[in-house]
Amino acid sequence: MNQQATPAEQDKPAPPASAQPAPHQNAIVNRIAHMSITQMTLAVILAVFVWQWFDAHQQLNNMQQEVTRRLAEMAGNNQASQVMLKQVQDAMREQSAKLALLEARFADTQDQRVALETLYNDLLANRDETALADVEQLLLIAAQQLQLSANVKAALIAMQNADARLQHLDKPSLNGLRKAINQDLDKLRALPTLDVAGINLQINNLLLAVDGLPLSYQQQRSASVPTIQPPSNESAWQKLIREIWYEAKQMVRIQNTDKSEIPLLPPNQEFFLRENLKLHLMSAHLALMSRDEQSFKQEFTDMQQWLVRYFDTGSPDGLRMVAGLKNLAEASINIDLPDISPSLQAVRSYRSTREIEAKPSTVLPKKVTR
Repeated sequence: MNQQATPAEQDKPAPPASAQPAPHQNAIVNRIAHMSITQMTLAVILAVFVWQWFDAHQQLNNMQQEVTRRLAEMAGNNQASQVMLKQVQDAMREQSAKLALLEARFADTQDQRVALETLYNDLLANRDETALADVEQLLLIAAQQLQLSANVKAALIAMQNADARLQHLDKPSLNGLRKAINQDLDKLRALPTLDVAGINLQINNLLLAVDGLPLSYQQQRSASVPTIQPPSNESAWQKLIREIWYEAKQMVRIQNTDKSEIPLLPPNQEFFLRENLKLHLMSAHLALMSRDEQSFKQEFTDMQQWLVRYFDTGSPDGLRMVAGLKNLAEASINIDLPDISPSLQAVRSYRSTREIEAKPSTVLPKKVTR
């Protein structure tokens, strides 16, 4: 490797001492000067390799630091995420518990609502059923009042109360019942008025007056005899004679009774006579209740005959009794009562239909045929 110097190089003058490099630099330069191209190429390649290795090592270190930093950040973020996840899980559990509680309360509320609806429907059905039962009872009372006592006023009041009960329910399905009731009400309003209570009061007054009626042989003077004024100069003997004569005239009285004979009855027969007269009045009362006009008039005709035959018809009590019997005998109690059964039948039919609809329909299981 050490080449010998050429003659040209040998002929060159040596540089001055001041221009010569330092020994260390000379050694490096000498080494470089003595290096061949191959050695220089290898040196450059080695230098490049070393520089690349150093740079890669530096990048690797930087990458490791970056990865470490990123891992640390991810670890921190992971911990924060775990904390947040734990908080979210706790909140979810709390919300789940609240949701479960709300669902339980909602289920209880639904059960209570269903129970209340069922109770309300039952109460409503019972209320309607009670009202319909009351309406049927009122219509039955009206029918009985007409049939038994022909009391049109009581029947009107009962049917008006029944219509008011249906009106209070305020249901369109009851309009048919109200229409039937109003038709029967119109029939009752068209009837002529009959004062049954007034006639009963007259009969009761006659019953009370029977015991005070005087008999025929118990007649008294219908008019008082006018008294004569004594003279002012009348002596005591004249006054005594006048009074004796007046009393003697009062002991005997002649009066025209317009009767062929006057029946004389013992006291016990008088009692039965008055009781029989009362029985005739009570029979007339029953005829009035049953609207039997023929029997009603016949009873008062018989009582008038008895009164003329056995009682003093000229007395004030007798005159009042005769007038009362005559007025009652002329009264007309015969009224053609209408038939109000259609409204009662309509209510019963409506109730039967409701009971049939309220019963649950049972479905029979079908047979399986193979």
